[in-house]
Amino acid sequence: MLKYEVISYWSSDDGAFIAEVPELPGCAAHGDTPEAALSEAQHTMRLWLETAEEFGDPIPEPKGCRLMLA
Repeated sequence: MLKYEVISYWSSDDGAFIAEVPELPGCAAHGDTPEAALSEAQHTMRLWLETAEEFGDPIPEPKGCRLMLA
């Protein structure tokens, strides 16, 4: 199970819902609905983690709590 926080929001610029995973740099997805964006983000997280493992890059531990945004 992927336990990273996902932030989902509507982007007028993109005309889609965006789902970002702040703990995994560059990990984001989009969709026509919030549910579609989340589903794509879960797929993208798996790919992000598989790629990091393949290249020996560090994989951050999920913080397991709400992130603070400024």
